[in-house]
Amino acid sequence: MSYFDAASSAPLHPVARQALQASLDEGWADPARLYREGRRARLLLDAAREAAADAVGCRPDELSFTSSGTRAVHSGIAGALAGRRRVGRHLVVSAVEHSSVLHSAAAHEADGGTVTEVGVDRAGAVDPEAYAGALRPDTALACLQSANHEVGTEQPVAEVASACRAAGVPLLVDAAQSLPWGPVDGDWSLLAASAHKWGGPAGAGLLVVRKGVRFAAQGPADERESGRAAGFENIPAVVAAAASLRAVRAEAAAEGARLRELTERIRARVPGLVPDVEVVGDPVRRLPHLVTFSCLYVDGETVLHELDRAGFSVSSGSSCTSSTLTPSHVLKAMGVLSEGNVRVSLPRGTQEEEVEHFLEVLPGVVAGVREQLGAPVAATKRAESASLVVDALGKRCPLPVIELAKVIGDVPVGGTVTVLSDDEAARLDIPAWCEMRGQEYVGEEPADHGTAYVVRRSS
Repeated sequence: MSYFDAASSAPLHPVARQALQASLDEGWADPARLYREGRRARLLLDAAREAAADAVGCRPDELSFTSSGTRAVHSGIAGALAGRRRVGRHLVVSAVEHSSVLHSAAAHEADGGTVTEVGVDRAGAVDPEAYAGALRPDTALACLQSANHEVGTEQPVAEVASACRAAGVPLLVDAAQSLPWGPVDGDWSLLAASAHKWGGPAGAGLLVVRKGVRFAAQGPADERESGRAAGFENIPAVVAAAASLRAVRAEAAAEGARLRELTERIRARVPGLVPDVEVVGDPVRRLPHLVTFSCLYVDGETVLHELDRAGFSVSSGSSCTSSTLTPSHVLKAMGVLSEGNVRVSLPRGTQEEEVEHFLEVLPGVVAGVREQLGAPVAATKRAESASLVVDALGKRCPLPVIELAKVIGDVPVGGTVTVLSDDEAARLDIPAWCEMRGQEYVGEEPADHGTAYVVRRSS
């Protein structure tokens, strides 16, 4: 079995396992106590904090350990917003942030605050000038991830941090995906990360608040972790988290170069092996271990199940894999194809043979799913009618696009096909199909029980 979903959770690093087992025997006592066992636990906690701070590039007293990366994000955003309440209640985020950031933004908005989402280009990156333009005199906080968790695109954090600093606005960086590969550049103010993303244990995260940042921890007061993370410290977990972060950093240059070559192989070869595929994300400014592509005429959930049966664990941002039947907010913001989305994120130690086997298996899996769904094998050129209407109401991705592809050849060049659909994913996938197949997307208009998407045949 090949596990290719390190972006969700990386396998436990051997160093983390060793540190966890050792600290279970030494770090169980209360580090706030002055007796021998407490002093021993305090030494372990302090050493872990120093190691983590060195990896992040901050002072040890600026770093607090939390119960997760999500908790770090929520506490960081809430504390920074509260600390700058006199400035205003405006929050700026990018449209492709992790759900923990967007959920915090939604809670802030529900509480009477205002939120501006900065869009991204087709590669998934923000424009620093556009981000700077979203800052206002009443902006209390800005948030930007260092690298995207779904497509791997690295964000221009240093440029955005510079703009935020000039505007007097603190910038919180979600560094969960990038921290294993190196420190985050730029003059950022707050940072959050999660240990299980780099091979540490789950249930350990970190929050950094730079000196000078106005911050007011929310919730009942607690004397631990500078009041920013309530509750008894999980010393074995944070020791293992810090030890594994130091270990993966020592391997980062060599392992990053090796994994980049493997993901570059996937990026280059998948479009030739599988017809009608869009590889998404920035091809250069990206994480070394992650590659994402979307396949036309494919049910993403079925593809994942079939790959699992073939021995590969991958993930997807496809709407077909979610209970809400809505496409990934990241793919939607990028304006790329969402159906049949496959995210491959290689863990440390992935072998070349595993990637080659994946490339051998993938074409047959996609072809089999397309055959099950009745996807068109090749475009036809019948040109019978000047316009057609396809009723795809009640059908979920990728069926509306499949129905469109089947009949586009039934209209002449210049003719139109109108697709009636009530699937939210169609709003993204039909324009994406048009771009991939060289057809003109005219637009959409309301229709009974759904939306009418109009496509003009160009070739």
